[in-house]
Amino acid sequence: MTVQTIGIVANPASGKDVRRLVARASVFDNREKCAIIRRALSGAINAGGYKFAFLDDSHNIAGGALLELGEDCDAERVPSLGTSSVLDTIQGARSLKEINPIATLILGGDGTSRAFVKGWRDSVLLPLSTGTNNVFPRMSEATVAGAALGVLAAGGVSLEEVAVPVKIIDVEIEGESPDLALIDAVVTRDKFIGSRALLDGDMINRILLTRAEPTAVGMTAVGGLIRPTPEDEDAGLHLTLGRTGKYQVHAPIAPGLYETLNVHKVEVTPFDKVIEFKGPCVLAFDGEREREIQAGQTVRMRVSRTGPSVLDIDKTMHLAASRKVFN
Repeated sequence: MTVQTIGIVANPASGKDVRRLVARASVFDNREKCAIIRRALSGAINAGGYKFAFLDDSHNIAGGALLELGEDCDAERVPSLGTSSVLDTIQGARSLKEINPIATLILGGDGTSRAFVKGWRDSVLLPLSTGTNNVFPRMSEATVAGAALGVLAAGGVSLEEVAVPVKIIDVEIEGESPDLALIDAVVTRDKFIGSRALLDGDMINRILLTRAEPTAVGMTAVGGLIRPTPEDEDAGLHLTLGRTGKYQVHAPIAPGLYETLNVHKVEVTPFDKVIEFKGPCVLAFDGEREREIQAGQTVRMRVSRTGPSVLDIDKTMHLAASRKVFN
């Protein structure tokens, strides 16, 4: 069987925003990201995967890791726009789609994965956590994550067996291009974007979640500490907030930063139910303010399972073991 290509994307900016100053978020420097990719590459190659396509990021994170392997791998460079912004990841995803790797390793947080999905919606991802809000990425040792990618690329398992479709939020904005979120879409009372991080609970008007995790940090924790909604539940969770509310929840809205929020209403939202409202407001997606909505402008949001798929590391490795892939 022909060995398939594995995509690699590392975000140099992830794990470095203002939440290192105003909260207690960890710093992921680019040297550590390069080391993570080296471990993942080792895992992939030892599982039979040796073909890679990498986004040539502005800090040469992926390229530097691959350079050390020399002739042990076949690597294709995907040019970057070089803007050192989210546009690099979006365009990089579009370019990788043309190469069509069987799955793509993503280093970053929720925002990095979201940017990649904006460029390639029906991609297969293995996101590893090196960001601030890390609900969507998986917490896994990179060596094992890379081995799972290698098993998949070498044909030890099939996508149908180990790729799990995940939920997504589609956002329609009157008169403008649509948007999306993988974990949370938040409506704030802000007039301008300003600092992108969501750090003031009093400014939040509503939260739509694909999953509500009581063991996570960020907007997902606000819902998770009231009504947990796991990834495998075919529904979202919609919270309406205000100055006073039926519920008061004391939640970590950023690493090491707790806020008490007043929640008026909690609704389990079936797939494709439309949440509609009008501006003025600012929309935040997966932890960062992104879009300014003008007075009277209509916004519609809905949750579905029509987004990307994520490689199930545990299932992949258990299947590989049962099939004696490493024997």
